[in-house]
Amino acid sequence: MRFTLLLISYFVFLTSIWAQEDFLAKQYFSDGDFEKAVVFYEKLVEKSPRRTDYVQGLIGCYQQLKRYGDAKKFLDKQLEQRNPHPNLFIEQGYNYTLQDSVTKANLYYDKAIAIIEKNPNYGYALGNQFQRYSMLDRAISAYQKAMEINPALNYDYQLARIYGEQGNVDKMYRSYLKLISEGKTSKSNILRSIDDFVSSDPQDPNNLALKRILLENAQKNPDLTWNELLSWLFVQQEQYSSAFRQEKAIYKRTEGSSTQRLENLGNIALQAEDNEVARDIFEYIAESASNETTKLNAQLNLLDIALINAKEKDLATIEKQYEELITVYGYKSQTLQLQVAYANFLTFKKDDPEPAEKLLKNSLELPLNQRGIAYIKLALGDILVYHKKFNEALIYFSQIQQKLKNDVLGQNARFKVAQTSFYKGDFDWALTQLKVLRSSTSQLIANDAMQLSLLISDNSLEDSTQTALKKYARADFLAYQNKTNDAISVLEDILQNHKGEKIEDEALLKQAQIYEAEKRYEDAQFNYQKIVEFYGNGILADDAHFALGELYRKIFNDPEQAKGHYEKIIYNYQDSYYFPQARKNFRMLRGDAIN
Repeated sequence: MRFTLLLISYFVFLTSIWAQEDFLAKQYFSDGDFEKAVVFYEKLVEKSPRRTDYVQGLIGCYQQLKRYGDAKKFLDKQLEQRNPHPNLFIEQGYNYTLQDSVTKANLYYDKAIAIIEKNPNYGYALGNQFQRYSMLDRAISAYQKAMEINPALNYDYQLARIYGEQGNVDKMYRSYLKLISEGKTSKSNILRSIDDFVSSDPQDPNNLALKRILLENAQKNPDLTWNELLSWLFVQQEQYSSAFRQEKAIYKRTEGSSTQRLENLGNIALQAEDNEVARDIFEYIAESASNETTKLNAQLNLLDIALINAKEKDLATIEKQYEELITVYGYKSQTLQLQVAYANFLTFKKDDPEPAEKLLKNSLELPLNQRGIAYIKLALGDILVYHKKFNEALIYFSQIQQKLKNDVLGQNARFKVAQTSFYKGDFDWALTQLKVLRSSTSQLIANDAMQLSLLISDNSLEDSTQTALKKYARADFLAYQNKTNDAISVLEDILQNHKGEKIEDEALLKQAQIYEAEKRYEDAQFNYQKIVEFYGNGILADDAHFALGELYRKIFNDPEQAKGHYEKIIYNYQDSYYFPQARKNFRMLRGDAIN
């Protein structure tokens, strides 16, 4: 028994040593410290000579250190063994390539290809290895030969990728689309593969090529797949009207069709601020859908669009439309979205929160599940905050938070507790809630929580009386109530009377955001620019750069200036919340077709 325990302990010890050597070898190789990596790889290959990753690691070290003779000697020894892996022929050939011995290199590459004739199952491993060393013609040869000998093998996907790497985009598209038409891969998989070759420019050669090939396929075989892909392409090109035509064709030709694709397109058009097309889409859904909930959601979206540029004189007409919807659909558990939308309209557009409050309290009397109750309480809390009934709002938010702790609704409610506490000047309690939310599963909530937390903590330390912070909280609340002119005035007071204090950049940003919402774009630009110039090292610099990028891209139509601000985020603020979108926008403006 004791001997067995000693034996087990010994093997555990050896396994631990090997694992450590494996880790160090890979770490040193990754760090580019090949002198140290080679020592560990030599030990690992000695212990496990058939481990492909160790063999390739050692060869890689020798080649990086230009020890080509050692690499050749090692590979000769490996190739002399019984049934060596064919990839070793490629490794030996590549070792000669590094020494500019082209003839000898080709000799070994040809040997590798010849092995496929005996065993076509090696086609994938050899093709992949040639790809790894950017020998794309050789990789194509390996894949194609394997498929010729054994038609059951399929490397069309790998070949399509190679055509893309070679810049043969037309051939790549045709290969990928053939895979879809033959049912050998999913549409979503192909879209991920071609996404990097497509830009937002409809005149980009890659875009034109894809459109041409899709139309050719649609003429030869009128399959809905081609309509779906054309719709996808038009969305990438921000041609939502053209995408809508494709989606209508899909909807009409599909028996028992869902409106989900049309709804998604409508939301995309709304987000892109193409309100005219969004309105057309939701009107079509409202007319065509058979499902009552779908019809109602479409009509609510149409009211949201009507409210975007609505004047005071338009509100009575819109209110009447809400009332007509209530007459048609009624107050019931299935129309909560209508009840909340109407309550929000009364509060935030009509400045009439009392009937809205009463409406939602009546909604709570309906037979609702837990999420339905939370949905109504969240909306009711927002209205109570607007009406300065902070304590009552906090009760509703806290109830949601306790019932749905790990749900996004619960995290949203916790943020609203913090925000409401901030509005009423209870900064300590707000901070307590925000500290929990900084690790929220929702990145948006976590980002908002971090920014508000830093705002409170930074300005509480600097000013024990919290005078400027209280002014900022008031301005923030006025903005929440849509009293924009009052909010701008309070923020201006901070900027004039608290110069040099930490809150100055926060006031500039908030004021700029209000200006932007009011379409006072030059004023917003001025504020953002001041943040960039005077607070370039502050925590709001990335917010300002991104906002400027968006202004120059969407409003001022100055792509060069926009690119400059996105580029600042890419190189200087990699941990920014805006980093992924800034990179995407930068690539789009630069006209990148390939990642």
